[in-house]
Amino acid sequence: MKVCGPLFIIPLTSRAGDLLNVKNTEFIKSAVSPDHYPASDLPEVAFAGRSNVGKSSLINTLVNRKSLVRTSRTPGRTRLINFFAVNGEFVLADLPGYGFASVPHAVKREWGAMIETYLARRANLRGVVLIMDVRRVPSREDLLMHQWLRSYSIPTLLVINKCDKVSKNERARQAAVIARTLEVPAGEFVYFSSLTREGKDNLWDRLEALLFD
Repeated sequence: MKVCGPLFIIPLTSRAGDLLNVKNTEFIKSAVSPDHYPASDLPEVAFAGRSNVGKSSLINTLVNRKSLVRTSRTPGRTRLINFFAVNGEFVLADLPGYGFASVPHAVKREWGAMIETYLARRANLRGVVLIMDVRRVPSREDLLMHQWLRSYSIPTLLVINKCDKVSKNERARQAAVIARTLEVPAGEFVYFSSLTREGKDNLWDRLEALLFD
């Protein structure tokens, strides 16, 4: 795929971050195609990443819920786009995880088409949070997602997750590898841990800028 535009990285905003006080979060619906997406003019941000990258736990941590997004015991099982309304002000879209080895190739192709269609046709999409595991080199699927986001000129927040699993020195080494692989500055990453809640406030500040500025 030809890259036809820059990847937009959202800088840290100096605004106070009213969104940190999440008062109400509710599931809207699941969908597989534009005909089934919930009708909404609210700003929307999507979350993407490998099946075992900790995406569900990250979203649950952000909205202060233990099981808003359910974590499957078998990574790769979620095959729908799940939509959630937050405070009646904006929407979070949980995209199907990709890249799990045991999933049949035919299913992987379907997921790829589903995700790319969503990125291309969701009019109120303000950006995507692309999540990577601090212990892993970005995969072929990570690179493809990164390329799609560039191609559609979709603003992107790059999150390095599971930071509690490594030392600070190892984190720095891995961040440098991830930055080289994605060809982005390492200083743009948000470092996150659902266990320690590191990065939660930082990510909310950047999401606020993405959704409302």
